[in-house]
Amino acid sequence: MSDDNKDLSDELNDMIGDAKESAKKAGEKITQKASEFKEDAKEFAEDAKEKASEFADEAKEVLSDGKNVAIIAHITLIGWIVAIVMNGSNRTELGSFYIRQVLGIIIVGFVCGIIPVINLVAWILPVAMWVMSLIGSLSGEKKPVFLLGNQFQDWFKGL
Repeated sequence: MSDDNKDLSDELNDMIGDAKESAKKAGEKITQKASEFKEDAKEFAEDAKEKASEFADEAKEVLSDGKNVAIIAHITLIGWIVAIVMNGSNRTELGSFYIRQVLGIIIVGFVCGIIPVINLVAWILPVAMWVMSLIGSLSGEKKPVFLLGNQFQDWFKGL
């Protein structure tokens, strides 16, 4: 029986040796695949970084254009506030011009709304000013609104 035990022991040692060799080969394959994955991940990260940089450059170009700020300033009071924030981080002459114009139009509209007898007719003035100002901002030119446009620029030059 001892020969049988010795044969079993030898077979077991051979199996353990084969298992060790297989584990070593599997470890090498895993290391190789991990290395390939690492290279792929580096390549992907470089591509993502390049795309993010391109996007940031395009976003800066769009935001640096005062025309966008000028148009946003015309979209309700919330749009005007957003335009102030946008213009604060990247001040442009065109954006500041239309922020002042819209503030003046908002004040004229408020004053016209307070006057009880003529408020219905008086609303035509700020609406016409707003439309003219919006058209000017869409064209990208600084066009002051009629009657009070130049005064708005003087009164609100701090903006």
